[in-house]
Order: sequence, then C-alpha cells, then structure tokens
Amino acid sequence: MPLLAAALLALAPLGASGQEARRIMEEAQKRTRASSEHYEGTLQVFDAKGKISDKRWTFDRLGSHGSSRSVLRFTAPPEVKGVALLVVNHPDRASDQWMWTPAIERDRRVALQDRSQRFFGTDFSFEDLEERDVDQYDYSLDGEESLNGAACWRIVAKPRATKVSQYTQSRVWVRKDNYAYQQVESLIKSQVVRVLKYSDIQNVQGIWTGRTLEMTDLRRKSRTVLKLDELRYNVPMKEEDFTLQALRRNQ
Repeated sequence: MPLLAAALLALAPLGASGQEARRIMEEAQKRTRASSEHYEGTLQVFDAKGKISDKRWTFDRLGSHGSSRSVLRFTAPPEVKGVALLVVNHPDRASDQWMWTPAIERDRRVALQDRSQRFFGTDFSFEDLEERDVDQYDYSLDGEESLNGAACWRIVAKPRATKVSQYTQSRVWVRKDNYAYQQVESLIKSQVVRVLKYSDIQNVQGIWTGRTLEMTDLRRKSRTVLKLDELRYNVPMKEEDFTLQALRRNQ
C-alpha cells in the first residue's frame, strides 16, 4: 500500500495522508473484485530446523469483499484430508468461522480468542484466512519503497474498533504499476510477527494475482510457501455449498 516520502509525510496534514492511503487501498481492492474464486493450493511448511512437510487444499470463495463466504478444505496428506474451514465474512465486524474435522465427525465454531492460532500446522493463523476489507481499517501513508524491483507505496493499516484482531497494525506494500500487494507485515505493538510475501504475480482474467505466497512466522522461525494452481475467477457457484451443512456433507 502507498507511501509518501517520510520527510514529505511529516509535513503533510494527517487527514490528507489518510485520504490518499485509503484511495490507494480502495483502488487495490477494486481491481481484485470478482464474484467468485477457486484455486487448488500446494503448501510446503518449513520448520525452524528446516524440516519440510507438504500439504494440499482447495479454496472456494463466493461473494464480494466484505460479505463473502469461503471454504478451504485439505486434500492431502491423509492425516488432514477432509479437514475444512468455513469463513463467513462481514463488512462491519470479524468473520464467523467453523472448522469441520472428519476424524471425529464434528464441527466447532472458532472462537475470536482462538483466531491467533496456527491453522493446522501452517504458518497462517485463522485470522490470516479472513478477507481483508478496506472499510475495516484506518490508513496512513508511510513512504515509498521498491521491493523485488517493483516500485511500491507503503501503507500502515490499523484495525477499527469493530475489527477484532490479534494485530495492532499492518504495513502493506502496494505496487504502483498494477496495485497488487507485494508484501504485508503484521505487527503486535511494535514487533513484526508475520510477513507475507507475494511473487509470481500474473494477470489472471484481468486480475493481477500473486501465484506464490510465502508466510513467515518470525516468532516460530518457520515459513509456509503456498502456490496457487488451477486459479480461476467468476466461476459458477451455489450459495448452498457455503453452509455448515455443506461442510459436513462434502467430505
């Protein structure tokens, strides 16, 4: 997300800084608008000792930013196959989440206080799997910087009171050429705890999308690399497939 030079930012009115940052974030969200999304994800989890574990999941999303529903379901390895997460996003508050575990044939609601936990051995927390909607944050410009050769705005995003979050704030790098995310740092107080990097950014059906995401947990010294395969937008989907009943049924 965008930034002005630090010196200029110090002189600029705070309101102007926030307005420009919000404009950039709104444009970034606008350019990713799609009625639905599907991909098959390949994940490699690297622990602090360098041990690698492989996982696969499918992801389906239906609806627009702020009011969408998504289902994430593991397909491999066998010990997690069928485990699924239903996320119901809301424009004015934290999402509702339910997890289905086929081994015990049971679903459970993921409580707000549990959203900071890792999602089944990956470096993504439950909260990281929510949708980021532009209206849930306040923004300010923090400068400009090039990452991996791409000129970016750097934006500070602070969750509003209605957005329950483990993070105090995030720093987001937004590319100037196509408004795609290049990197997101998530902070608790002044400490960066997770870093999400986007690479292999491609134009998919008119939407610039990072096909490889790398999430690093700086406290655990572990990272997860997620590659998006079979990525498609605006796929026909049914609302009834994004319910708790469907979560139990489609094992």
